[in-house]
Amino acid sequence: MIPIQGGSFTLGSAAAETGREEDEGPQKKVEVSAFWMEEHEVTFAEWDAFFKNMDVPQTKAIDVDAVSRPTAQYIDLTWGMGREPQHPANSMSQQACIMYCKWLYAKTGIFYRLPTEAEWEYACRAGTTTAYSFGNDARQLPEHGYFAGNSGGKYHLVKQLKPNAWGLYDMHGNLSEWTQDQYDAAAYNALADGVKDPTVAPASRYPRAARGGSYVDDASVLRTANRIPSNAAWNKRDPQIPKSRWWLTDGMYMGFRIVRPLAQPTAAEADAFYASYLK
Repeated sequence: MIPIQGGSFTLGSAAAETGREEDEGPQKKVEVSAFWMEEHEVTFAEWDAFFKNMDVPQTKAIDVDAVSRPTAQYIDLTWGMGREPQHPANSMSQQACIMYCKWLYAKTGIFYRLPTEAEWEYACRAGTTTAYSFGNDARQLPEHGYFAGNSGGKYHLVKQLKPNAWGLYDMHGNLSEWTQDQYDAAAYNALADGVKDPTVAPASRYPRAARGGSYVDDASVLRTANRIPSNAAWNKRDPQIPKSRWWLTDGMYMGFRIVRPLAQPTAAEADAFYASYLK
């Protein structure tokens, strides 16, 4: 976990930024509290400590008060790209990621969660205001992230390319990363300048917000400010009825990293937080 000092930054992209989408504005000044962020995407080594833990009950349902581990995968959801310990864990839903955080909380007594969109962008920028954490020139992207131009059509081991200025790896590319926010294309319109720790609470299963872009995406998708709404099509080949709340049959490019806020919630607040997402 990398310590991220609290501070202020400009959320969103400038109107003149190449590749900019409408949902990246208007830009707003945002304050973010201090937190720790995982230096790389959650790996299979980390995920399997939860997924293969026989002491944790396995259940088809995810909307339970207790911690439960995911059901078995119906097919190889790595699609042959590799499942080495240091490969980033992929193909799980946002709710599966949050259950992983709840399991960590139960194991350690320390509250973990997904980053908010604001926290993710703040950490990715690492003090920059450019399209990418390393500048505006997308030709430098192969040194920092795996995307369609250099991935060979697959994800790669974590920490193989250059980190950003704050020591975070693969913020651009490899796998797109879940945030905890409900996606709202007009969310920035509702923010006041100077707002502290903004987030959009869960309201419906779709769309939820992801960031960072992946090994299948063009360079513009990997821009720091780019926002990615989840889509029901990510589960179109799911054999379960209703669709799985654990796995994504067609979201093989989805991963996550976790954060630990400096100001820890009370036990009641932590339970209420997890309950709001795991339903």
